[in-house]
This record gives sequence, structure tokens and C-alpha cells, in this order.
Amino acid sequence: MATQNKIFVQIDNEKIELTGAELDNFLADRQALQNQRAESEAAFEARASAKAALLERLGITAEEAQLLLS
Repeated sequence: MATQNKIFVQIDNEKIELTGAELDNFLADRQALQNQRAESEAAFEARASAKAALLERLGITAEEAQLLLS
């Protein structure tokens, strides 16, 4: 027998179980947030890689680049 998890939210100190459309909306929102977090992390990694590649191509360190910008 599979165990089904229940999801509760607390509103004004009242614990409410999500069911039906509320549960579907909550799960969809949670998935959207997880997707957004994954996209943000991927974008951050892409920027870091591009920055490292540029520094490598220029033959300078991050500290030297910072000095050039100051």
C-alpha cells in the first residue's frame, strides 16, 4: 500500500490541508519555483564560465580586471 503525503499550510495560526484545486495550484507553483531556481543557477554558472573564459583569453586575473575597472 502506497502512503500518500498530505500538504498543510498555516494561515492566521490555522492549519489547513490542501486538497483538490488548491493542492494542484500549490504543486504547480512549487514546481515553477524549482524550475526558476534551476534556471537562475544555470544562468549564474553560464555567466561565471563566460567571465572565466574572458579572463583567460585576456590573460589576466580577476584581481587585475578589478584594478582596471577601478
